[in-house]
Amino acid sequence: MTTSGCTLPAFAPEGSDDPAAPAGGRGPTSASTPGAAAQWSPCEDVPEKLVGRGAAGMSYDCATVKVPQDWAKADSGATYDIAMMRVRSKSQKQRIGSLMLNPGGPGGSGIDLAVYLSFGPQLGGLPTEVTDRFDVIGFDPRGVSRSSPVKCISDADQDASFGADPDPVSQAEFDQVAALNKRIAEGCGQKYGDQLANFSTEQAARDIDALRTAVGDSKLTYLGFSYGTLLGATYAQLFPQNIRALVLDGAIDPTEDYIQGSETQAKGFERAFGNFTTWCKANAAKCPISADPRGAVIDALAKAEKSPQKYRDGREVTAGWIFVGLISSLYTETGWTSLAEAISDLADGDAKGIMDLADQYSERKANGSYTNLFDANLAVNCADTEDAPTAEQVRALQSEWRKKYPIFGAPLAMGMLPCTYWPGKRDPYPAGKANGAPPILVVGTTGDPATPYENTAHLAGMLGTGHVLTWEGEGHTAYPSTACIAKAVDGYLIDLTVPKEGLRCPAK
Repeated sequence: MTTSGCTLPAFAPEGSDDPAAPAGGRGPTSASTPGAAAQWSPCEDVPEKLVGRGAAGMSYDCATVKVPQDWAKADSGATYDIAMMRVRSKSQKQRIGSLMLNPGGPGGSGIDLAVYLSFGPQLGGLPTEVTDRFDVIGFDPRGVSRSSPVKCISDADQDASFGADPDPVSQAEFDQVAALNKRIAEGCGQKYGDQLANFSTEQAARDIDALRTAVGDSKLTYLGFSYGTLLGATYAQLFPQNIRALVLDGAIDPTEDYIQGSETQAKGFERAFGNFTTWCKANAAKCPISADPRGAVIDALAKAEKSPQKYRDGREVTAGWIFVGLISSLYTETGWTSLAEAISDLADGDAKGIMDLADQYSERKANGSYTNLFDANLAVNCADTEDAPTAEQVRALQSEWRKKYPIFGAPLAMGMLPCTYWPGKRDPYPAGKANGAPPILVVGTTGDPATPYENTAHLAGMLGTGHVLTWEGEGHTAYPSTACIAKAVDGYLIDLTVPKEGLRCPAK
């Protein structure tokens, strides 16, 4: 998978417990000048297009806020449009303010997330205690979905990228994948030129402060998942005095360099896959590959290298597509059953399961088109990255990491190639203390594949005011997965009560 920037997109894929689904409709909005109050208009069509209906007892309004393209040149007059949605419970009382959301990615839609979380705890949404006290604000960060979206990768190149060999062994095969990455990067440079640096995390964090003003909050209350923790941590360093409460769930460690971050993910996915194999062997009734789950996956990848099956839509079921499906399945524990069935079916000549998993992750639609998730993911990751390795360094790390992390090491090394060729200027985010900030809650999951648990304490320590909350579960991100996690986070969001130090919530 070669368009994923410095890291794999870090949020649960579409169709899972915490989806970042394709963008729906864009509701009525009103543009404003930078710093102005949001002008809200009803947009019930957005949840209708996403999931068929809005949640009972909830209202949906949308607005667009203009922000400078480059905050360092705010007087230039060049702006981006940032799309927001406000979800408000009709039973709201004793309103505290707004709860601003980011689902991660980078590239995930906060508007989509706000819709999904509006359906309440029975469907994996926000607890009623939270929606009764806050307006829920979802926003699409600059370059994402409805907010001046970046789109510079053709559907054909997306297909080629996801289908490419995740671990090309010969130099000729490696050079072929590198050439595809170079062509994609140069195409984005030709389309956006000097604007590419504007899609950085620091620029987006400054946008959040404009959104805070636009919704009328004197202090920010924020819930960020995965990459959303990096965005929130950057905000905390830039605007510590403007924070009421920050929940950062599924931590990225900003102190890691580009290569360290990619290796951390390789380690996290390898560990999560090991947890899957342990579960599989102990649950043979649910896992048709229980005799040798690791061997079955490795065999599927090896067979696809030599003679890929033909899928019903004309695609070849290459090792690349199988690897994307494998990654997709590890974001949630419920994905484990889907993975086992998909690998078993693939051995019998039925590729639908593994391709469905891959298409959920890549946001590939039935007609072969893509959302702009990976365009934005690439633009943000590469704008953030000053220290991309050369192709020669990637080649060396591919070999080194293959030995350390047999399934995920080489592909995660290859995943660094896009930023190797990225033509834009870079704008790295800060990595230091949030001096003057109130207590910040950092939530970690012990079995998290995409943002490994070790990052939790690292991020909390870096910020200086961070407090760790642990979920001893599987999958990516924790809130609001269990009553224990929900109670601790809700108490912090509503009453600013920091959970007791060292609190660990059981998996179930």
